[in-house]
Amino acid sequence: MNLKDELLRNLASLGYHDMTPIQAASLPAMLSGKDVVAQAKTGSGKTAAFGLGLLQKLDVARFRVQSLVLCPTRELADQVANEIRRLARGIHNIKVLALCGGTPIGPQLGSLEHGAHIVIGTPGRIDDHLRKGSLKPEDLTTLVLDEADRMLDMGFGPAVEAIIKRLPRKRQTLLFSATYPDGIRAMVGHVMKSPEIVSIDSAHDSDTIMQYLCQVADDADRLDVIRCLLLAYRPDSALVFCNTRRDVQSVAESIRRAGFVVGALHGELDQREREQTLVRFANKSTTVLVATDVAARGLDVDDVQTVINYQIARDTEVHVHRIGRTARAGKQGIAVSLFEDKEIRKVEALEAMAGHAIETLPLLPENLDKQTSYKPPMVTLQIEGGRKQKIRPGDVLGALTSTGSITRDDVGKIHVFEQCVYVGVKRARARDAIDTLSTGKLKGRAVRVRQI
Repeated sequence: MNLKDELLRNLASLGYHDMTPIQAASLPAMLSGKDVVAQAKTGSGKTAAFGLGLLQKLDVARFRVQSLVLCPTRELADQVANEIRRLARGIHNIKVLALCGGTPIGPQLGSLEHGAHIVIGTPGRIDDHLRKGSLKPEDLTTLVLDEADRMLDMGFGPAVEAIIKRLPRKRQTLLFSATYPDGIRAMVGHVMKSPEIVSIDSAHDSDTIMQYLCQVADDADRLDVIRCLLLAYRPDSALVFCNTRRDVQSVAESIRRAGFVVGALHGELDQREREQTLVRFANKSTTVLVATDVAARGLDVDDVQTVINYQIARDTEVHVHRIGRTARAGKQGIAVSLFEDKEIRKVEALEAMAGHAIETLPLLPENLDKQTSYKPPMVTLQIEGGRKQKIRPGDVLGALTSTGSITRDDVGKIHVFEQCVYVGVKRARARDAIDTLSTGKLKGRAVRVRQI
């Protein structure tokens, strides 16, 4: 790729040597200035594809909003913002700003007054800022619609339409989606100009994902099977999908009563709860995450070992998206779908899509009823101070390892937010880590730390 030298050097330092199929298929068209529609499953490298496209054409000297990325959820918007910042590490004085609902608008107004190059946000909040005049789109050259199918599913269609009407007509529009329903086709038809359409086969490799079906008698049987699966396979990270918000809560409570460390992800959580739930799962300090499809869209966890469908998804494309959460980066994973007699048509649809019969779950080991639950390998610590205090992951790692009682291998993922940092540490070293941070200094000042 004919990318800027600073981008290429940074990609090499990040270990990005070969493009994924969606990057190879879409990036050349993006760099040539064409509108692009790209369909590919989650985890295929879409964010890096459009992130590089935005950064390549960015003029840092023009301190104006030049690119806007719309995402369906706050979590996805934060992940996209962090990935673009990572890709932009070699470019000086670039500002990437996330604007999402569920957080106070006042600080966002202040950030916009100071200017930004790339804005990422949810449709409702971006529409608010455009109507207020706090977000000025006159210099915008590129619009990205990320996970566009989920934006429509979540009812953001009118807000997206209102946003597009306020943007310059002369612009590049990039649309990324895991599925390609009629609503997306209609949107493409009237907001894009002769787009290049790229689709990467969403079929999963049977060598990496072991997919099984398991027939159950009723909801109580479903819960018992989930408990037995966790005890039999003992994953550090398991994702359980439910079709409704109500089921998410009841299933999570049942698994918690069985002794597992569980998180629930649904639309009624406030921003802090959602943030902590996702961070703890990514850090492997929560073993099981129970979620709806909408809440889990954009989930950025690279090592989910087990996916369990408490119910089969209503749509076969959604099923493909679910099981694709496991077996990433060449690793192996297991996906188990539970079903009752009344769901046999859904099973037939899955097998028709796969082109073959899906195996029945093998018999699980005996004596699972006598086994007890297990604790996750990590815990998550929360540290006061974040991006506003210019704290970086390297600062946290340096503070943790400064005394020698904690090594680099004891430290997991580090997530930096505006006002706080979350860091995963091995469960056995949690007390040492808290003592080290509480008695030492982080960027020259004392900080408060607690386990969440």
